[in-house]
Amino acid sequence: MPSQHGAKLWVTQETKRLARMSAEIVKDAIPQKSTPVAPPLADSPIVSDIIIPDALQKGTTMTKISEGGKQKSVLFQLDPDEGRIVYKSSKGGIVPIETIKELRIGVNTRYYRQQFKLPEELEDRWITIIYILDGTYRTLHIVADTRDVLQFWSTALHKLYTIRQGLMTGLGNVEMRQSVWERQYWKGADEEGDQVLDFDDIERLCKRLNVNITTADLTKLFKEIDTQKRGYLEFEQFQTFAKILRRRPELEGIYGKLSSANGGKFDLAGFIKFMKEYQKSSLDDVELSSIFHKYAGNPSTASPNEPVDVMSLEGFSAFLISPENAAFSEQNRPIWQDMTQPISDYYISSSHNTYLVGHQLVGVSTIEGYIRALLHSCRSVELDIYDGDHEPMIYHGKTLTSKVSLRDVCQAIAKYSFVTSPYPVLISAEVHCGVAQQDKIVDIMIEVFGDSIVQAPVEGRPKIEALPSPEDLKNKFLLKAKNLYVVEQLAAAQAARLAQKTAAQKAAALEAVRSSSESSDNEAEILLKEGITDIKNTWKKIRGSDSGSGEKPHKAKMSFRLASLLVYTVGVKCHGIDSQVEYAPEHIFSLSENSANRLLKASIQDLVKHNHTHLVRIYPKGTRVNSTNYQPHRYWAAGCQVVAINWQTFDLGYTINQAMFQRNGRAGLVLKPEALRCPEKNLLSNRTQHFFDVTIISAQQVPRLRDSKGQEIIEKSVVDPFVEISLHIPDWSHSPFLPESATAAGAKYSPSTDATTTSVSSARTVSFRTKVIKNNGFNPVWEEELCLPFDCVGDMRDLIFVEFAVRQEGKDDDDDQPLGLYCVPLKCLEQGFRHLPLHDAQLTQHLFSTLFVKINIRDIN
Repeated sequence: MPSQHGAKLWVTQETKRLARMSAEIVKDAIPQKSTPVAPPLADSPIVSDIIIPDALQKGTTMTKISEGGKQKSVLFQLDPDEGRIVYKSSKGGIVPIETIKELRIGVNTRYYRQQFKLPEELEDRWITIIYILDGTYRTLHIVADTRDVLQFWSTALHKLYTIRQGLMTGLGNVEMRQSVWERQYWKGADEEGDQVLDFDDIERLCKRLNVNITTADLTKLFKEIDTQKRGYLEFEQFQTFAKILRRRPELEGIYGKLSSANGGKFDLAGFIKFMKEYQKSSLDDVELSSIFHKYAGNPSTASPNEPVDVMSLEGFSAFLISPENAAFSEQNRPIWQDMTQPISDYYISSSHNTYLVGHQLVGVSTIEGYIRALLHSCRSVELDIYDGDHEPMIYHGKTLTSKVSLRDVCQAIAKYSFVTSPYPVLISAEVHCGVAQQDKIVDIMIEVFGDSIVQAPVEGRPKIEALPSPEDLKNKFLLKAKNLYVVEQLAAAQAARLAQKTAAQKAAALEAVRSSSESSDNEAEILLKEGITDIKNTWKKIRGSDSGSGEKPHKAKMSFRLASLLVYTVGVKCHGIDSQVEYAPEHIFSLSENSANRLLKASIQDLVKHNHTHLVRIYPKGTRVNSTNYQPHRYWAAGCQVVAINWQTFDLGYTINQAMFQRNGRAGLVLKPEALRCPEKNLLSNRTQHFFDVTIISAQQVPRLRDSKGQEIIEKSVVDPFVEISLHIPDWSHSPFLPESATAAGAKYSPSTDATTTSVSSARTVSFRTKVIKNNGFNPVWEEELCLPFDCVGDMRDLIFVEFAVRQEGKDDDDDQPLGLYCVPLKCLEQGFRHLPLHDAQLTQHLFSTLFVKINIRDIN
């Protein structure tokens, strides 16, 4: 009989050491814990040597809570090998571990228990799982029969979750990744559960993996591995099969060329030369020597006490996919930027209509939008606050969206704001309440946020000369709302200036008419009447009586207590950004994307200048009810800091926003380029042209799409993949750099666009696509060189975004999801040979899918 293989994951001694360090992670599973569980960061230790109790694998009967508080007894199973929770359901009943975004235990589930109006005694046995499936956030609520059962499930889920999340923060952990791959596909192929794979099992597995191999070749390989002629493979033989299947001829070719160029061996000198010439490494020889010796020889068998002077093919392959060779230079770095500059010098990760999940007109208002955004380091959330029966409520006004209480939202913000970033959270509020409930807003925020919310008396407040820094505002909340008193003062001042300017212009015109001997008395009379009419209209607007009714000016209805919470972020109306309008440093105005587009075209230099010392918020056009997003780098290029995104929509705008704020340790704030912070250097006058040269070499295990139930879509044939590379470039010059040679070679150019009712504002795009590889999604090889031209202003390459998308032939329409994608700021993309981890449309990283490329940037001038 074949040997039995349990759920144990075999790992290296080093990973076991990391496991001991992660003991505290396991302790976090206890139901009584009240702190939120954040997704682990890249440097989190990976738990190993996991043994899942048989009871959880065979299944535990627990109570499933559905919408409305309905309760049903359901058998839940935990499959550690395939990495998923399985239960019977008409809607699928599968939750892949890698799709889980958050686990909540015990008191952290209180919001839903209260929403369902269920008794408090259930709370300490309650698990809520937040996950993404079919492009939608979903929740699974489970109540265990006893606290012991909850403890078993909680501990096991946290361990498996930590493993999968650890593998989904870039590449590396090669042996762990290989072990998980082997267990997952062994288990998936063993449909009979007899712990062996016959030829039919192997053939089905190859189809699932998109392997391009004939039946004859597969039969030959199977027989070579089945040396005992038993007609099946045991696990150890399957490992041999997997190793053959995953062989990388393209890597062997690169390694052979490097060795041949260095006298037939790849030693330290050859490695240093490779790193400096190909990889454009800035590390010194000592640092490179340390990396070389880490991967020299066979890294899985070499003893650390035995120095090896040659790097083997296996060591070279392990290095190329390691964190030391990551494509995204800032992916795993801690917060490293200077955080002591005025906050106007930073881009701020921002959300729009944070309370909504789904549609702008009929979507659900919930605390979930705040939790997911804050756990991803969002630093600006939005509240639309209206009068409630007893306390203020949040919802999208004049729509059919549901409501959520301000108190619930503030409690969620308080709990989750500083889990992943210590830097300030801007609460952008549209206040539609009467004065009485404005006071209640203040009561709730002071009660929930305590000393963390910035406040100052309205009267006697010191004049603010400059905005504070993120470092000054650590762990603070800033309320941003319109101060109606300030709004009226600015409006009156602007109207007075306008009237004065208009009167002066008309007076000058009349004087010119009177002094001209060529003008008739009739012409002078006409001009005089026009001038008087314009002056009257201007003053009517100032008094608020444009209709001629003689109404008194509008008086602001605003709580002085609410005004006391508006300190560094005082909302005002935009009255233009020319030198005639004076805004205090704390004044912040919001622009719709259409208004921002007009401003960019009319006076982008004035907007850049304004943003040196002031915050500006941009928000998506409201008539796009499906919550699609503009491309935020169009506004970042003008220095706008608070560029708000609909976080419930996974589109290109969301992807670019996430790529930007993967930087700087996921602090949620990124220092603006020097060209937008230091006007005295005049860097914006520096315009350059370049070529982005990329060789698409190969892909590894192109993922299959999943259906709405979470199952892989296995078609009759394997995929026919191609790769599309796009550069998304701000429209910062009148004409793009697009030489005829590029368009003749197949480069496609798309100009920037403004928003319409259905489409979004976009920046320029230059794209290129490879040829199609037929019938191979497992290890397709292109070896295709592409060349994309781009222009840049002020060396702001961090505002150009590179998107790699692996697509299926025949399904390349804009609405179709790619099979896998990767997006990164151009400045952060390392040159040379790199493996790019592929993600799904929701930016969940595929565990085993990569794109292997060679990157180079050429400067034209």
